[in-house]
Amino acid sequence: MSDRTCQTLTTSDGRTLCFAEWGPADGTPLFNLHGTPGGRLNRHPDPDRAYGSLGSRVITYDRPGYGGSGRLRGRSVVDCVSDVAAIADHLGLGTFAVTGGSGGGPHTLAVAARLADRVVRASAVVCPVPYDAAEIDFLDGMDPGNIEEFGWALAGEDVVASRLSDELAAMGERVKVDPSSLLGDGFHVDESDLTVLRREDVGRVIRESTSDLVAGGHWGWVDDDLAFTRPWGFDVREIAVPVEIRYGRKDVLVPAAHGDWLATHVPHARVVVDEDSGHMSDPDRAVTEMRWVAQGDG
Repeated sequence: MSDRTCQTLTTSDGRTLCFAEWGPADGTPLFNLHGTPGGRLNRHPDPDRAYGSLGSRVITYDRPGYGGSGRLRGRSVVDCVSDVAAIADHLGLGTFAVTGGSGGGPHTLAVAARLADRVVRASAVVCPVPYDAAEIDFLDGMDPGNIEEFGWALAGEDVVASRLSDELAAMGERVKVDPSSLLGDGFHVDESDLTVLRREDVGRVIRESTSDLVAGGHWGWVDDDLAFTRPWGFDVREIAVPVEIRYGRKDVLVPAAHGDWLATHVPHARVVVDEDSGHMSDPDRAVTEMRWVAQGDG
């Protein structure tokens, strides 16, 4: 891997953050916050073409406990704000856009809420709602595999850590044989998601990113799950920058009801609903889907 895909800095509290850059070095900066589990190597299969066509310098990073980033035990969703700001400062970036899918969605909204003077646009894709959100059952419509995982988190750190340690090891072995088996047999996603997972170019990214995920250990995944079952540390109604809420009607990992809720609670949100898609992003459509957050149009 190139020097741009494995860069580090030390935060003010002494932690290491590991981050990567993709696309043109002189492009307009766009932070892309990874899902759960995930890491800085999660990106478009052809980043030079995809991000270059958008004119975007895409920055990804390992949240604490993932990959090359040191753990921050007990972190809340809002704690990502200082890490994103630290990376932006390190790179000399003033303003930037931010996007994130699935587990990266709440973190994207946190950055939009608390860095309003620096965020020009934000896009939260297939984003879950706060666990304690009113007028919605967080688990309703979720695949049983996801419900089981949140049950581990609700049972406490010791339980979820033990379970996810085993699951991460199993995931690593599955992906070596077949990247499309990333989720395992316990999940039953829409055919549109399976089509994405079966792509050869997506499989290469899955193998590479999962290998790095396994090497980094399970604590980032543990702390994400714990953070999603606790208050986020901010209110989505704080958000004052332009925000897009994008989701698929056939999603069983983050059901569409979550997107519906966010669409009505994030102020002045731009809402995009795909009636025929599930949870996974189709690389062939990714550039079009990212155009608004990257350029303000699309």
